[in-house]
Amino acid sequence: MELGFQAVGVAGTDLGQAEARLLEWLAQGCHGEMDYMANHGVKRSRPQELVPGTLRIVTARMAYYPPQARDSTAVLAEGGKAFISRYALGRDYHKLVRARLQKLAERISAEIGPFRYRVFADSAPVMEVELASRSGLGWRGKHSLLLTRSAGSWFFLGEIYTDLPLPLDEPEASHCGTCTGCISACPTGAIVAPYRVDARRCISYLTIELKGSIPVELRPLIGNRIYGCDDCQLACPWNRFGQSTRETDFGVRLGLDDAMLAALFRWSEEEFDARLAGSPIRRIGHERWLRNIAVGLGNAPPSAQSAAALNSRLDHPSALVREHVEWALGRQAAGPFR
Repeated sequence: MELGFQAVGVAGTDLGQAEARLLEWLAQGCHGEMDYMANHGVKRSRPQELVPGTLRIVTARMAYYPPQARDSTAVLAEGGKAFISRYALGRDYHKLVRARLQKLAERISAEIGPFRYRVFADSAPVMEVELASRSGLGWRGKHSLLLTRSAGSWFFLGEIYTDLPLPLDEPEASHCGTCTGCISACPTGAIVAPYRVDARRCISYLTIELKGSIPVELRPLIGNRIYGCDDCQLACPWNRFGQSTRETDFGVRLGLDDAMLAALFRWSEEEFDARLAGSPIRRIGHERWLRNIAVGLGNAPPSAQSAAALNSRLDHPSALVREHVEWALGRQAAGPFR
């Protein structure tokens, strides 16, 4: 489409079954320190409580995979390199997707007249995958992400909550079959059952959402993944049909698709803020950036370069950084058979 969306659908507001699964997931503590998920209560599963008067949700998906990014598997195999989830290699998607949804709503208004609406793109308590699957954009994979036969899962989702009584689209049946590739591929075993992810073990949670110390027992399993993790998507056979983005904003910046851990670890806080302006990575802050890279260096093949980089941060003012640096130096000193 002209606005950059590859598919659009319409869902209703009855999410009762999904609400029961959400409440069970929260009760089991699978959200970890993401307190906002519990604090929002059932507003996430009851669209009319989030936006009163909502009758329908228009859902849309937009491809993000940058075509010029270096092969993910190759980067993951090079321990001295930093792996960053492919959605985060370019500019932050929130504003772009919301702006395009706003334009879509304005075009609808130009055709039919004014109506009430609000647009969202991972910016409010919205059950994005559930709504997208109900509107026929795909089905929920066993890794909990939305999947499509024509585009895999390399895309962002966005929504328009509206009071228009639009006709509903039919959901798409699941096409995962007996495949459990995503479950087997998860480095930390975070996909504890089909369609259920324990965030407390998920590398995306550990490197992005978790504010404190990464559990010691999980650090070796993180490898060189310093921001997010794509392993479940890389293992999914439907991503053979994944589409690359045409959005220049999602293109690779700063060589982050193939950067050395030691080089990124040298960035000062000022360099971090300046270079990552407009990037989703910037929101974790320099302290957690160093924490994550320290873990990556601890898992990297022992080298003088990695040890020197770590030693340069031994007296860092942050106790969080120092703790992970000391752990990483111990790993480096233990050698290849640690």
